[in-house]
Amino acid sequence: MSGLLVNIDVDDLGRAVEFYCGAFELRLGRRFEGAAELLGAAAPIYLLSKAPGTRATPGSDEKRHYDRHWTPVHLDFVVDDLEEALARAVKAGATVETEVKSHAWGTIALLADPFGNGFCLLQFAGRGYDEIAK
Repeated sequence: MSGLLVNIDVDDLGRAVEFYCGAFELRLGRRFEGAAELLGAAAPIYLLSKAPGTRATPGSDEKRHYDRHWTPVHLDFVVDDLEEALARAVKAGATVETEVKSHAWGTIALLADPFGNGFCLLQFAGRGYDEIAK
């Protein structure tokens, strides 16, 4: 493997750029027809403009929608100051789904972006996940 790219479907590209740059202190890279590249995370994030109601995958009849939805893949943003990052994300338009929870490895907040995608904010403590690794 030579890299990783993250792609996120959105229904409003301008609003998505504003949200992700504001919430996570990312910066706009290149613009493409119907897409925008965001830089500043461990991997580039590509926002892809996809209209609601269009087919979600070639092999299914499921249609895209931007209400809160579930997916087995989500993003975790590792932050140095969870409370500050949480405030920034909410100000940008995120919805908080649970209170901040503490664990042996650190703290976590579960949120959703304005496009129905869930994500987490993590602040590691001590040795992070090594605190619970066996």
